[in-house]
Amino acid sequence: MKPTYQERIWQVIHAIPAGKVSTYGAVATMAGLPRQARAVGRCLSQLPGDSKIPWHRVINAQGKISFPLESERFCRQKNLLEEELIIFSNNRVNLKQFLWRPG
Repeated sequence: MKPTYQERIWQVIHAIPAGKVSTYGAVATMAGLPRQARAVGRCLSQLPGDSKIPWHRVINAQGKISFPLESERFCRQKNLLEEELIIFSNNRVNLKQFLWRPG
């Protein structure tokens, strides 16, 4: 059976290694859903709380966390990324350094 678009998104995100990030748009493209970055965001918003998918490794194309600055979810995602030694400067990740490029 062919995987659903959600399963394809989850497979891509699951493959992002610790210490690296990807963007919503890049995940969508790798999942075969070009120009559907918002679908990635929707898919992540529906993950159960106990999911093992490393959702925190997906950020926006500007290298920023998409949650409101200093919100509980923003702080949680930033802390998870910092635990993986991802460095922030002005609440932004240097994509040249930390962007995952598979293959």
